[in-house]
Amino acid sequence: MACVGTPRLVSVIGTHHFSTSINQQFDEAQKRLQTLKASPGNEAKLKLYGLFKQATVGKVNTKRPGMTDFVGKAKWDAWNSLNSLSQEEAKNIYIEFVNSLVGPENSAESSAAPKSAAAGFEVSMDGKLRIIRINKPEKKNPFTLKMYLDFAQLLKDAAEDQNTTLVAVTGTGDYFSSGNDLTNFTSFSGSISEAAEEGKRNLKMFVNSLVDFPKPIIGVVNGPAVGIACTILGLMDAVYATDRGWFQTPFSALGQSPEACSSYTFPKLMGSLKANEMLLFNKKITAVEACKLGLVTQVFQDANFQSEVWPKIKEWSELPINSLVYNKQLSRQFDTEILHKVNDAECERLLERWQSEDCMEAIMKFFSKNSK
Repeated sequence: MACVGTPRLVSVIGTHHFSTSINQQFDEAQKRLQTLKASPGNEAKLKLYGLFKQATVGKVNTKRPGMTDFVGKAKWDAWNSLNSLSQEEAKNIYIEFVNSLVGPENSAESSAAPKSAAAGFEVSMDGKLRIIRINKPEKKNPFTLKMYLDFAQLLKDAAEDQNTTLVAVTGTGDYFSSGNDLTNFTSFSGSISEAAEEGKRNLKMFVNSLVDFPKPIIGVVNGPAVGIACTILGLMDAVYATDRGWFQTPFSALGQSPEACSSYTFPKLMGSLKANEMLLFNKKITAVEACKLGLVTQVFQDANFQSEVWPKIKEWSELPINSLVYNKQLSRQFDTEILHKVNDAECERLLERWQSEDCMEAIMKFFSKNSK
């Protein structure tokens, strides 16, 4: 069975722009900091915290914590000591400081061979087709906080690799992905606000990596796609699904809100009323329904899914790379700015949601229900 969807709504920039802006370098510095194997010490941590807050927020906008909150006071003082810096100056100093801790990014490093250090993913090449496989089948392929950063790095590798023409994202096992790993909310060692800030930061990078990816990216949905795994499909250039799959965004049920620009892409693809059923009221839809709504390009019978989809995508990966990049750029060029603004707004709302009582109660209720 087949169903043709409407055009995708993702914007791109050329590959030569991938690391040129101060914002991109700042994002890359944050990701490289995650690779630091040993703690840099409390003094360095405070400096990094102050620079990050000054770079992303600007001058201190909160009161100094009370006398008994020693950690909070130290962090506030570190931030406040930098109030004479502009946000751009703080970003530059942050980048230089990370370079001194981790070492500068080696832009000449070849990415011809897929990186294997991204836990939770399996990356392989089939000619010029790069396949990113979400690979945690025992847990239904959920995304941890670190996997958001790793995925962004995998897309950066693919964008910079001259031997990669096209990227396909799929899952291992019965699920495409069950979405966000909810243990992200229970396994963080810091405060709730710190956990929320890290979640916001990682999610923003993850979504921006999809918005800015310059080459064609295709979703090969081998099973159910839940939450973030469903919403990212609106940022892909084509989506193929097995008829065994289903799609759901249970944001309201978990006290959360839309992400991955779905508050913009879903109404554009489906119409506002149909999008509301998913984004507001947690409606679960079949693959055929998703196809009719424009979220999926074509649906295949599960028995033939793998044998029919991959040869098609492999054939497309042999097309001229420049034509693919320029054609995608032309067809998406007016969406970039909008999508980045939507991503910013969604991440800000999620920052509030993740710290709210109703979100915490909903997540605890979910864990209690699933433990029975």
